[in-house]
Amino acid sequence: MTATTGARDAHKLTGKGQATRARILEHAAQLIYAKGVHATNNEQLRRAAGISGSQLNHYFPTKESLVLAVIAWQAENVLTFHRSEQFARFDSLDAFRAWADFYIGYEHAYQEGCSLGSLASEIIKTDLDVHDQLASAFNQWRDTFREGIERMQQHGRISSEADPARLATLLLAAFQGGTLLAQVARNIGPLKEALQTAIDYLQTFATSPDADVKAPQASSVMREAGDRLDREDASGGQGRLLAR
Repeated sequence: MTATTGARDAHKLTGKGQATRARILEHAAQLIYAKGVHATNNEQLRRAAGISGSQLNHYFPTKESLVLAVIAWQAENVLTFHRSEQFARFDSLDAFRAWADFYIGYEHAYQEGCSLGSLASEIIKTDLDVHDQLASAFNQWRDTFREGIERMQQHGRISSEADPARLATLLLAAFQGGTLLAQVARNIGPLKEALQTAIDYLQTFATSPDADVKAPQASSVMREAGDRLDREDASGGQGRLLAR
């Protein structure tokens, strides 16, 4: 994902230029998270990043180009982390549990929230034309889970009856919703419960001995929820994640 509204292409910059651009984006993301898009101005960003007005204009001539680049930068950070060897391409239940355990065990998770989700919640309130970029960022994150679940099916670890796309949406929605509730409660509990419940549901589709432990029976509540989503999808209802 790259900004297309006049921003300088990072790949065409010198090493020093790339470092300056990255510093601007890091501080811009922090300011937008703390103050919102409208309350973040050029003077604040120049002071925070230690740059001049001409430098800022050189890299990002418009506010929209800056916001688009911030989205792409933040999304790339999230995707790079999720695609690391730490989670082994999400092709096992152990990988999903390791992912959940990382956030559950992260001391500041309930204070900081999701970096991309928090950024999106601020940007989406504006009239900037960036909704497609936000949706694309979350779709790529969800696809990381979906592709892992598809590999689990290919390895015979979960049933072919499982729907990777819907399970991936469930996992991402559990993370986003659980993170928000954890921030409100100032307690990691809601995030822990949301992630563990989503992964427990994924485990109900386990079919082979190498799928960790015996899969628990799916609760009637989860089954009914799935049936309800099917009915809503058939009637044009909202059965998909909405970017925050």
